[in-house]
Amino acid sequence: MRASHPSRRTVLRWIGAAGLGAPALVARAAALDRIRERGVLTVALYKDMPPFHVAGKGIDVQLAQGLADGLGVKVSMLPFNADENMGDDLRNMVWRGHYLGFGPADVLMHVPVDKPLIDDTPQARIFAPYYRERVVLARRLDKLPQLDSLSALGDAKVAVPGQTLAGWLMIGADGGAYRSQLDTQWKDGTEAARALQRGDVAAAAGLASEMESVLRGDARFAIAPLPSPRIQRNGWAVGMAVKKDSTDLAQALQAGLNDLERDGRLRTMFEGGNVAWQAP
Repeated sequence: MRASHPSRRTVLRWIGAAGLGAPALVARAAALDRIRERGVLTVALYKDMPPFHVAGKGIDVQLAQGLADGLGVKVSMLPFNADENMGDDLRNMVWRGHYLGFGPADVLMHVPVDKPLIDDTPQARIFAPYYRERVVLARRLDKLPQLDSLSALGDAKVAVPGQTLAGWLMIGADGGAYRSQLDTQWKDGTEAARALQRGDVAAAAGLASEMESVLRGDARFAIAPLPSPRIQRNGWAVGMAVKKDSTDLAQALQAGLNDLERDGRLRTMFEGGNVAWQAP
């Protein structure tokens, strides 16, 4: 049987790829080299995202420091306010820079490792999941000992930050059946959890990390996935992002994260924020 030969067009594609490959490889290698040359890893962090970052402290701050240590460089934090959507944040902090004149950073923390987002953002590389986040409902056990569905809330008052995923889910649940009993004034889930802790409400909804950071370990409260068919109970993975061509930096950060997970330091960072680390 005669061996087949590649077409002239295929050969030209190979030659073209080979010709473009060397400059691209140099560009990719430059990302990590530049960081090591200047001795600093610049990390973009969301402002006011407890327990991950508030006023220079939090889980993402410790993780950023651990990653920089793994590269043998210092860390420089670049806090920023979230924009309208994740695509805007990736543009501003990863691959282009903010229109106000700052950024981009070397890496952005707390990025959903989500295929549609990855597909919609070819300029960025989204990778290294380090936590699995979920929407949960926390409740006072003396007021709500059992809660298999939201209907078990009865007329109990529920604290939830209105402009969040948890807020939208609670406002729209069961055709809006619970709107009149929702207290939506809170800016984030930690504030809603503190309202529950004070006894102002019987339940609070928000992210698991938010609820746990305030209530975990207190036997008066139970925290469980929000019983809603509109959201996956196992949540979503959270990772980081760099420019698409920063392959060497992505590999180095992934290796650093693997080391932090392997020796237990990653789990310890979450425990320090009173959050149970959930493997992504």
